[in-house]
Amino acid sequence: MLLAALTVSAGCREEEGGVEVSSISFTGVEAVSEDQLKGLLATAESSWLPWGTKRYFSREQFEADLERIAAFYADRGYPDARVKSFDVALSDDQSSVDITLDIAEGEPIAVERIVIEGFDPLPDEHEASLQTRLPLRVGAPLDRAVVQASREAALDELRDHGYPYASVTVRSDPGSAPRTAVVTYEAEPGAVAHFGEIEIVGNTSVSDQVVRRQLWFRPGQLYEQSRLRDSQRRLYGLELFRFVNVEPVGTDEGSPVVGTRVTVVEGKHRRVNFSAGYGSEERVRGEVDWRHVNFFGNARTAGVLARYSALDRGARVNFGQPYFVNRFYSLNLTAQSWFTDEPLYDLTTVGGRVTLTRHFRRGGRPIVDGLRPTTTLAFTYLNEWQDYTISAEALADLTIRDDLIALGLDPTGIGGGDPGHASGQLSSLMVDLGRSTADNLLDARRGYVATIHLEQAGRWLGGGFDFYELTTEGRYYITLGDRAVVALRGRAGTIDAWGPQDELVPFFKRYFLGGATNLRGWGRFDVAPLSGAGLPIGGHSFMHYSTELRLPVVGDLGAVIFMDAGNVWPNAWDFRLHDMQYNVGPGLRYNTPIGPLRVDFGYQLNPIEGLLVEGEPESRRFRVHFSIGHAF
Repeated sequence: MLLAALTVSAGCREEEGGVEVSSISFTGVEAVSEDQLKGLLATAESSWLPWGTKRYFSREQFEADLERIAAFYADRGYPDARVKSFDVALSDDQSSVDITLDIAEGEPIAVERIVIEGFDPLPDEHEASLQTRLPLRVGAPLDRAVVQASREAALDELRDHGYPYASVTVRSDPGSAPRTAVVTYEAEPGAVAHFGEIEIVGNTSVSDQVVRRQLWFRPGQLYEQSRLRDSQRRLYGLELFRFVNVEPVGTDEGSPVVGTRVTVVEGKHRRVNFSAGYGSEERVRGEVDWRHVNFFGNARTAGVLARYSALDRGARVNFGQPYFVNRFYSLNLTAQSWFTDEPLYDLTTVGGRVTLTRHFRRGGRPIVDGLRPTTTLAFTYLNEWQDYTISAEALADLTIRDDLIALGLDPTGIGGGDPGHASGQLSSLMVDLGRSTADNLLDARRGYVATIHLEQAGRWLGGGFDFYELTTEGRYYITLGDRAVVALRGRAGTIDAWGPQDELVPFFKRYFLGGATNLRGWGRFDVAPLSGAGLPIGGHSFMHYSTELRLPVVGDLGAVIFMDAGNVWPNAWDFRLHDMQYNVGPGLRYNTPIGPLRVDFGYQLNPIEGLLVEGEPESRRFRVHFSIGHAF
C-alpha cells in the first residue's frame, strides 16, 4: 500500500519532477556495509546541499533494487537473504520521502576447507604457503567475488614462475555439515616459457634504449608476469609518458618463447606547476615548480623550485640522471639557497648535495593483495654553508647562556659579531634505506613504510661541524571493512658527537616536537627540554608515535580520531618511555587530487609544567592545525 501510495503521489507531482528521495536507511544489516548497499541501488539519496543533485523516486527502479539486494547477498554467500519489509515516510507536503529497508540476511554458506591441486611445479615454499595467502579464508562466507579473486591470485602465482599458459578451475562442493562448502582450486600449468623479442611502439622523441633499460626483463629470461607490471610502473616513474602498457604477445599459441609489446604515449616534457595554499604553521604559501623530464634526452631531468611561506623560502635547482652506470642506479644533483624561520632560530643554507640511489626491483614473493615491496638505498654527500641566528627570546634567557657560548653563539656580541649568530661549513655523508608496500603515498590505505637515516658530519669529511645522527621511522596502514583505515606511525632519533655534544652539535640540529605532523596538542617546537626559565631549547634524542582511525563521512569528506605521544630528551641515546607527552583529538579530511585538506584539533592530556609560549606561560591545552595531506 505504501509503495502504491508513493507511486500515486509521484504521478501527481510529475510536472514538478516527482517525489524527492531524502534518505535511505537499513535495518538488520551486519554482514555488509550500508554504503555497499547504497552504492548498489539505482534509487539514490538527494544531496543535502541546496545546489547538489536531486534524486527522485521511481517505482520500477525501486522494485528492481529489491531484487538487486537479494542477488548481492547471494553472491556474498547469503543465499537466503531478502528484503523482509520496507517503509516509506512521505513528508507532510508529499514532496519527499525517507525510505527504510529491513533486511533478513539469514545464515551464510561457510567455507569449511580449501583444497589446492596441481600446483606441484611451484617451488616447495610457494606451494606450501599459497593457500594461506589467498583472499579466501576458512570459516568465511562463500563470497563469489573473493572466490574468483583467489582463483586469479593462484593463476598469477603460476604465471609468475614461468607458466604463462596456466589455467585454474574452481569448484564448490558440499561440506561435511549443512551450510558449509569445500572449495577446490585445480591447476593445469601448461608449458614453461621464456621471454622473447620486445616490441616498442608509440615513442617519438624518447629512444627505444630509454624504454628498454626500464624493463625488468630481458629476452631469454624465465617468464614472470610480475616483471611486466613492475616494468610498467618504472616507465610511468620516468614521467615521460601519459600512457604505458606492457603486455605479452601470442600467449594463446603455447610457444616456449613469449614476445612482449610495450606501448607508450608521450606526454609534455616541460611542465610548470603553480600552487598556493594556507596552513596554520606555514601561513600563506606559494610555490612555482618548473621541470624538464627529458633534459638533453636520455630521460634526464632538470628543475627549478621557488617557494615562499612563513616557515621557509628560497630556490632549489636539481638535475637527475635515472640510468647511471646501469638501470639499478640513479644520480641526483641539487643546489639551493634556502631560508628557514623556526621559533627558536633562523637558518640560511647555501650549497648542494650529490645523491646516488640504488633501486631494487619491486619483488619478493608475490603478495596476493597487489602490494609488493619497493626498496631503495641512497648515499648522499652534502656540502653546505650554514648561517644561523638564535632568537631574541633565547638570547634573553640567561639560564642557557653558557650553552650558547659553547656553541659559538655569543649572546652579547661583545666579541664583535652579531649577538647569537654563528656560521660554518657542513660536510656530511648520509645513508638512507627505505622500504615500502604502501598503496598510495598521498593517502595510504594499506601496507607499510620503513626508513632508516644515518648521517656523519665532520671528522675525515672536514667542515665546521662534527656529529653523527641516527633516525628511524615506521608507518603501517590497515583497512577496516570497505573504507575505514587504521594508521600507525612511530619515529625515533638521536644525535651525538665524537666529543662534547653541547659544543659540537649545532643548535639548528637539535630536536623539537609539536605541530601539525606529530604532537598536535602543542604548537611547533613547543615540546623539548626546557631552560630554567621555561623556554624549549631542543634536545639530542626524541621518540614519537601516533595512531589514527580514519573514517568516511559522506562523499569526499572524512573524519579522524587520533592519539599522539612523544617527547624530546636532552642527551643522546636517552630514551625515557615513562616520560612522554600525550594528546588526543578529532579531525576532518576532505579529499582533493593533491591530497586531503586537513583540520585537526589536538588536546593535551598532560600539559608541560613551566612551558613558555611566545614568552608567556602556556595558557591553553589545545591547538588547531590546518594543512594539506595527512599527518603521516
